[in-house]
Amino acid sequence: MIKAILLAVASTVAGRTFTVQNSCSFTVWPAIFTDLNAGSSALSTKTGWEAPGGSEFSFTVPENWKSGRIWARTGCDFTNSEGIGSCVTGGCLGGLQCDANVVAHPPVTYAEFTLNNNGQDHYDVSLVGGFNLPIRISNTAGCGYAECTVNLNEHCPEPLKVPIDPNGTVAACKSACLAGLGGPPMNSPNCCTGRFALPAKCPPSGVEYYTYFKNACPNSYVYAYDESSGTALWTCPSSKKADCE
Repeated sequence: MIKAILLAVASTVAGRTFTVQNSCSFTVWPAIFTDLNAGSSALSTKTGWEAPGGSEFSFTVPENWKSGRIWARTGCDFTNSEGIGSCVTGGCLGGLQCDANVVAHPPVTYAEFTLNNNGQDHYDVSLVGGFNLPIRISNTAGCGYAECTVNLNEHCPEPLKVPIDPNGTVAACKSACLAGLGGPPMNSPNCCTGRFALPAKCPPSGVEYYTYFKNACPNSYVYAYDESSGTALWTCPSSKKADCE
């Protein structure tokens, strides 16, 4: 079984210290993205690194970090390529350190953060763009855990599988939206787009394979309007400056 990538958060004078721990037995290549259009300043840390199994890496983010994402890449080899194809899953432009202006090539599991938004820290583990590795965001402040600690690749439904060899070893599991099910992606009940672009028009019951992801990982964000589940988007008072692990 694949163990989770753990994310820890602690407070410092300059901001928050995030610690990414690789609890897998194999090497992964974590990466960080900040959406500068959301009003957050760029991070001073590197945007990607190699993380052997059991290792951890800490970095500081500002107290008002907005729309931040962290994910893990697998099967990377940057010898001859710096494009998205240099990793089996989660690849990005830029090589080891991802281009700061782009996110991962899906399918990928995201840890997402917006700090100090009306006095609350918001965080979630997103499967909206599919799944590649388990992730957990935990804390010591008594706030809820966002997590998907199950290896969803093991029983991934056939239409969602991303195989990497002739034997069918599954590297990642697409969401129904990403797999192109349910019609054109700009007008799809699986993507909550077009005439389905409102919560009332895009209930979870209309999203294919929603229960596969949500039953296995109830504390994760599975589709565009999953907040109605009550276990998708997590908050913690910013004043607690939570230590997380």
